Order: sequence, then structure tokens, then C-alpha cells
Amino acid sequence: MATANLSRKTGVIVGDDVHKLFKYAQEKQFAIPAINVTSSSTVVASLEAARDKKAPIILQMSQGGAAYFAGKGVANDKQQASIAGAVAGAHYIRAVAPSYEIPVILHTDHCAKKLLPWLDGMLDADEAYYKEHGEPLFSSHMIDLSEEEVDFNIQTTAKYLKRAAPMKQEIGITGGEEDGVNNEEVDNNALYTQPEDIYNIHKTLSAISPYFSIAAGFGNVHGVYKPGNVKLHPELLGKHQAYVKEQTGSKDQKPAFLVFHGGSGSSKAEYKEAISHGVVKVNLDTDLQYAYLTGIRDYVLKKKDYIMSQVGNPEGEDKPNKKYFDPRVWVREGEKTMSARVQEGLVDFNTANQL
Repeated sequence: MATANLSRKTGVIVGDDVHKLFKYAQEKQFAIPAINVTSSSTVVASLEAARDKKAPIILQMSQGGAAYFAGKGVANDKQQASIAGAVAGAHYIRAVAPSYEIPVILHTDHCAKKLLPWLDGMLDADEAYYKEHGEPLFSSHMIDLSEEEVDFNIQTTAKYLKRAAPMKQEIGITGGEEDGVNNEEVDNNALYTQPEDIYNIHKTLSAISPYFSIAAGFGNVHGVYKPGNVKLHPELLGKHQAYVKEQTGSKDQKPAFLVFHGGSGSSKAEYKEAISHGVVKVNLDTDLQYAYLTGIRDYVLKKKDYIMSQVGNPEGEDKPNKKYFDPRVWVREGEKTMSARVQEGLVDFNTANQL
């Protein structure tokens, strides 16, 4: 059982517990979905899915998602909305997660070079929380310097890893665009990280801390594309693991914790092969945004004649419509369909029934 060796069985886990959970995932060949959350509603939908499927879950906020958590009307010229939203979201998740009786990893997603002030602000919050509670506010953070030179990428992440572990490291380039990282026009060859780069990252960061994972590019893109437009080669991940094992002399067949970015729209076979090579985390975002919409969309279409006015519907001109337009009703429909899609991912990634 995934929680057998965890010091904290439910709620947000950190440090050694995250490391142990990832290692268990590699042993049992499952990956944990990382869900981009932007509101209490999307948090609830994700937690419900994991609880019902008896699985751990990763909840993460991007810079844009964190700003939305704070409110679109808040200025963000100095990342103040993104910092405030991330911190508020983290406290909210920490408050409600234990009620769902599952382990939760609290993470932040893509942080490009221009967004590093956002990370600095969150680390300030981590340190303040640590002083009071003996652990950081977030389980982990991600730095995405895939637009930069490899050496700058590694050395900058190393600097941050010295300040806060675990820190998630991404190397290589993911196609598509998310939160301002736009690589849509890049040469397809650049979508594939080289094994030498993976080893260089592993060598540099493991000398600082064991708490890191690597998002190696194997043709990944963000968003959903027509079949045939994206050529994933998850078999490359196995070669990366073999190279790191050879160079380090490790007895572990999968010495690196790998991450699958740009997962939406991928086939189950691609997920399965990537997981077999030590992927412990798979990002899901685009598919879930659409799933959330479908519940609300279908409700509005079905109840159209009941939400055109506060009073009056097909059952009578004097009939009140509050029970139809109450946000708790139609927002809940989006939560249900999003939750169902998260559950699908938990099954696809073999995460279901691991608790």
C-alpha cells in the first residue's frame, strides 16, 4: 500500500514522504496525475476523484492559475497576484485535504526565467511556514528554464535547490505554449532531451539533495493536437535511465524520477510505456479544462428555459428559478465531469487502488 511507509497518511505530504511515494510509484509502475487547479472548485473535483479511486494526487498551480486564484482584478505587474493566489491556494488545500483521507502533493507548475520573482515570493512563504510548522508550505516547486541554455538551466535550478528541497527541475523543451513558454515553432529535434543532459542534471542536483525530478522532453507538447501531429518517443526515457545508471554506477534500474509533461491527448499505450521507464508524475490540464466545461455547458443547454429569468419557466409564469441558477448547482455540474475525467486518468496511470 502506497501509504505504508509514509509518516503522514492523509493531507499534504512533504520531504521524505514525497520521495518515498515516488519510489513506491516506480516499483509498482504507476504515475500520479498532477492536476492544475485554479479555484476551490477545481481543487474539490480533483480531491473527490482521488478519494473515490483510492489514490494519491498532485495538486499544482501555475503562475496564471495562481493569479486567477487571487482574482483577475488584482494587479500582477510584480507577480503579487500570483504570489498571493498561490499562498492562498496552498493554505486552502492544506485545510481541506485531510478531509479526503488521501496523501496530497502540493506543487507549483511552470516557472520560466521571467517568472522567477513569483518563485521567490513563494519560497519566502515556505520559509515563514517552516519557521512556524517545521515544514515548507508547498511540497515542491518547478523551475522551467527550458528556453534557456542548458548550463544556465542547471546552475540556476541548483541555486534554488540549495534554498528549498524538494525542487522540481525541467530540462529540454516542450512544444506548444503554456503560461508564456512558447515553443510552437521550434525544430522538432529540440523536443527530445539528450541522455547526457539528463545525467548532467542528475549529477549536479543529487550532490545537493535527493529531492528533485526531471521533465525530460521526448516530443511532448502542451494542449491537444490532431493525431499524427505529435510524435512521442517514450522509449527514450528508458535510454535516459540506463545512461544515468551506467554513469553513476547505481544499482537502481530507474535512478531518476521522471515527469511526463504535455500529457493531454496522449494514448494509453504512450502513458504506459513512459511509466514503465520511471515516470512518476503526469501533468493533466487541457483535458480537464474541457471536462469541467462540459458539465456546465450541458446543464445550461438542458435548463435553458429555467435560467433565462429569476421567475417564470415552462412550469408556470410565477415559478421561481433560484434552484436552477444558484451557482452551487451549475458549478457542481462542472466539478462532477472534471472529477470523472480525473478518475479516468487515475485508472490510465495505474494510480487507482494504490491506497
